[in-house]
Amino acid sequence: MLAVCATPIGNLDDVTLRVLEELRAADVILCEDTRHTRVLLDRHGITGKRLLSYHEHNEAKRGAEVLPRLEAGENVALVSDAGLPGISDPGARLVASALARAVPVTVLPGPSAVDTALVASGFPAERYQFVGFLPRASVALASLWEELAGWPHPVVAFESPHRLQATLRSLAGADPDRRVAVCRELTKRFEEVVLGSAAELVSRFEQPPKGEITLVLGPGTKTPEQGEALEAVAELVAAGLARRRAAELVSRLTGVSRNQLYRRTL
Repeated sequence: MLAVCATPIGNLDDVTLRVLEELRAADVILCEDTRHTRVLLDRHGITGKRLLSYHEHNEAKRGAEVLPRLEAGENVALVSDAGLPGISDPGARLVASALARAVPVTVLPGPSAVDTALVASGFPAERYQFVGFLPRASVALASLWEELAGWPHPVVAFESPHRLQATLRSLAGADPDRRVAVCRELTKRFEEVVLGSAAELVSRFEQPPKGEITLVLGPGTKTPEQGEALEAVAELVAAGLARRRAAELVSRLTGVSRNQLYRRTL
């Protein structure tokens, strides 16, 4: 059987009793980083286990090695460094291969940075979108902001602390007033949740913070009418009209804020 096990996103005591039972019963444990998993096992007194690395660079090869063992009836536990394997971490390929070969698969739920950050942000959570790790290329990032501009629900994403300032600056350029929660070191001793507009948070995080970062964007504020108004301003500017004058004219016709039209078309 393949047991997909959620592991703590920070505090090692957040592991579930079921996950600990599976780890104790496993013939082999597949780990994103064996050193990281060893710390968790030591913390909970689990010894004598065979650990094998399983990450994005070897998942095809390792999967081919492990599948025969699963078919032979061995118990294999799959863990990532934090959270649930398969969610922005390797795991989906092995699960699909196991199911294709009629190998029993069980998923043990547990800590989630996505859910934790969403609740900590205070944004309404009846519906949300998770976009994984944000793109690095500035063009792709700008395209994502445009795609999410009219999404009326929160958006959760992962980001590197070293790229946080550039990401916030990009978002501020596209939607300076959009509310954002920067969630850092969730469940750890120095946990921090900072709320503010994208424009405000650019100056707040001029230096890269320490620790893991999860971002939660508040609901988008761009309506279809605003989108059409922005396009109209851009067309007038392209035709040679001054941006402020274009924003003023379109604002009169549509009722969309002149300042908003000006800022969002810079």
